[in-house]
Amino acid sequence: MTVNGFVDLTGEKFPAHRLPLAATGMRVILATHFRPVAWDKADNRGMDHPQMLKIARLFLTGLAVCLATTAQGQGEPAYAFPIQDKFRATVIGTPEKLQKTFPPVAISEDRLTVFPGRHAPNYLWYEAQLRYSYVFQDKPAPLIFVIAGTGGAHNGMRNLALMRAFYNAGFHVVSLSSPTLPNFIVSASSTGVPGEAVQDARDLYRVMRLIRERYQRRIGITGYYLTGYSLGGFNAAFVAWLDNQRRAFDFRRVLLINPPVRLYESMSILDRMLESIPGGMDNFHTYYDDIVREFNTLYSTTDRLEFSEDFLYSVFSRLQPRDDELAALIGLSFRFSAANLMFTADLMTNYGFIKPSNVHIGRFSDPGDYAKVAMRLGFTDYFHRFFYPFYNARLDRPISREAMIGRMSLERIADFLRTTDKVFVMHNRDDLILGDGGIEFITEVFGQRAKIYPHGGHLGNMQYVVNVSDMLRLMGGLGRWR
Repeated sequence: MTVNGFVDLTGEKFPAHRLPLAATGMRVILATHFRPVAWDKADNRGMDHPQMLKIARLFLTGLAVCLATTAQGQGEPAYAFPIQDKFRATVIGTPEKLQKTFPPVAISEDRLTVFPGRHAPNYLWYEAQLRYSYVFQDKPAPLIFVIAGTGGAHNGMRNLALMRAFYNAGFHVVSLSSPTLPNFIVSASSTGVPGEAVQDARDLYRVMRLIRERYQRRIGITGYYLTGYSLGGFNAAFVAWLDNQRRAFDFRRVLLINPPVRLYESMSILDRMLESIPGGMDNFHTYYDDIVREFNTLYSTTDRLEFSEDFLYSVFSRLQPRDDELAALIGLSFRFSAANLMFTADLMTNYGFIKPSNVHIGRFSDPGDYAKVAMRLGFTDYFHRFFYPFYNARLDRPISREAMIGRMSLERIADFLRTTDKVFVMHNRDDLILGDGGIEFITEVFGQRAKIYPHGGHLGNMQYVVNVSDMLRLMGGLGRWR
């Protein structure tokens, strides 16, 4: 809603000329970078958009529902998640009729000052406090923290789904944004440059302790649990490793959902997906403008659209891309997250990666060509030209790029993951962010604590009734996979 020239988004007012998806196509990336949570014209508490669900139902009725023939193990039934193509599963997700449903939950949101006295860059003034979501039981209960995936917000679609599931299973739930989300980078990152596994874990751990301090006298907490999906699962593994040393929470169980194994490898896979753009990378701007045009149309005709997670499906439903275009669409979605991350980190550190270090971007500045630069850079560009030199300069002894890449892997904490009895993992054999040997690493390291589904792509089956039931059975008391 526009009031006196300002637009009210998620409870904050922003100048109308900086509304997300401004007419200048390339500005969209830095606009969404500042609105990474959700956009509601009326009420920002609702999770699902009715029109998107209607489109989903119409589209999914056209899909042939087939049964997987691969059994999960001796004596277990065949896995019946219907979408066996990994790209389509990643984009479409779980058909509504196959999702596990729960009663509505009244979820609250709040803000937290993590670093008193820190001043956010002028252009990011509204990100000074960390935003998070929570829902508490009316009696003593265990508390579970949920960590979002790459560029994901605390109130994104998948986080809200996990919050509903765990709340209805009897947990207090606190939902946290990804350390790669601009709001987290500005308000809670100690360095302003996300991606270093241990440093991100320390930042998340600090936030978790501050939130606990805020509520522990108001609610009864009987134990602590932790979960995260995609990059959030990777983060959760390192938080569990850190807690094993510090014991502030002594987590009873930690669940990693579709985590990458080697972060650099997964970043490279996602970057390469953009090579599937029709016409190749030389046609990037045309392809990008076409997607933005459709996204603008969607935004102008809907009450709510979550950019980070509904984006893929909403554009998929509208454009009906060919199979060979799905990878490009997935890659573009992650490219938005990468551009948001890089531009925010560059502003936080004044590193000079995207904008010259001597250029000041004020509160109402137009990022202009910097948006175009950000969109042409990928995760691997961020690593080689910003992340690696930034962190290498902070080490007592500089290390090689290969050594730095090794630090961004679950292999770094493999001994802990192999010996702990608290950390479990759910994954898909065809997850598109895993490179060669990824599933083998998981099955070898986690053993009986790993649940591997035959298909589902990247998070496509996360809300499937079987997966959710397995998750709640593990975390809610059984303590092992069936």
